[in-house]
Amino acid sequence: MTPPAAFLGPSEAARTLGVSAKALRIYERRGLITPIRTAAGWRAYGPDQMRRAAEVAALRSLGFGLAEIARVLDADPEGLEPALAAQQAVLEGRLRQMSATVEKLRSLRADLAGGRAPAAEDVPCRLAPARSPVVAFDLPWPWGGERFELRALRPLTYIVGPLFSGKTRLARRLAERLPKAVFLGLERLADGGAAARARLNADPALRSRVERALARLIEEGAARSDALLVLLAGLEAEGPEALVVDMVEQGLDGASQQAVTGYLRRRGTAARPLFLMTRSRGILDLAALGPEEAILFCPANHSPPVPVEPRPGAPGYEAVATCLASPEVRARTEGVIAWQPPAA
Repeated sequence: MTPPAAFLGPSEAARTLGVSAKALRIYERRGLITPIRTAAGWRAYGPDQMRRAAEVAALRSLGFGLAEIARVLDADPEGLEPALAAQQAVLEGRLRQMSATVEKLRSLRADLAGGRAPAAEDVPCRLAPARSPVVAFDLPWPWGGERFELRALRPLTYIVGPLFSGKTRLARRLAERLPKAVFLGLERLADGGAAARARLNADPALRSRVERALARLIEEGAARSDALLVLLAGLEAEGPEALVVDMVEQGLDGASQQAVTGYLRRRGTAARPLFLMTRSRGILDLAALGPEEAILFCPANHSPPVPVEPRPGAPGYEAVATCLASPEVRARTEGVIAWQPPAA
């Protein structure tokens, strides 16, 4: 059939909705929208499809997962209430943080009105969340001891760099210097999850949180695996005020990586900071980063790590993009290192 003029193609529909064409395909794959097909087999979106897609996009912007959106749109009485309650908790956390920032702005304005102008460099520190300390240290080898400073901690910070750029050493040093931080290295996978299972058996509260998170991730398309269980055991543990994770995608397929990223983003702005080392586009989608996410890039020439804005043309953007591969490529090259000749 030939769709009427009111029907839009995927690119135009995505542009109208303010989402990506890839997002529309994911909505379709999960049964949330059903575009019509032309005689040639092309997708087309009419008023009904656009209305449904707009509802999905709006719920996604509030942090709902795809499985939760299905419950909301279908008015599932068993799944609707907990889905709404979870999102209410996230939004209330953001509201508390915004209220605290407003109070800080009022304080700054009161100082100005009273003739007490703060120094320019003090303003960001006074506006930063109180739980975000300044992290500063001398960079370890392979750097030359240059000073590294992180002025604010975001809920999600991605550490990216080519092989041998020093990103693992940076991650370890961050875990050492951040108050009450924990480093989750690749050794977490060495025993196939046995240590994590023993830990869960010894801590019923942690086991309950992990099982709840695991069930939600599986609903979002993740595959149950030892690697996912071990990762969740570390992420859901109480105590650490910050977590640094080495190669978060290790052992996870593409769908699991995307589900994990969505799960981490839903924690809200008041969540403890996470530093995620990655080389996978399944974890770090440059086109999907939010305002509470940041990138730290470790250059191949061992210049000091630098923050990179997630927009084409920004300094370092192309270098970060070349370090990221699809989950399929990462799976093929997992564990591969550059060959070095034996010492003479």
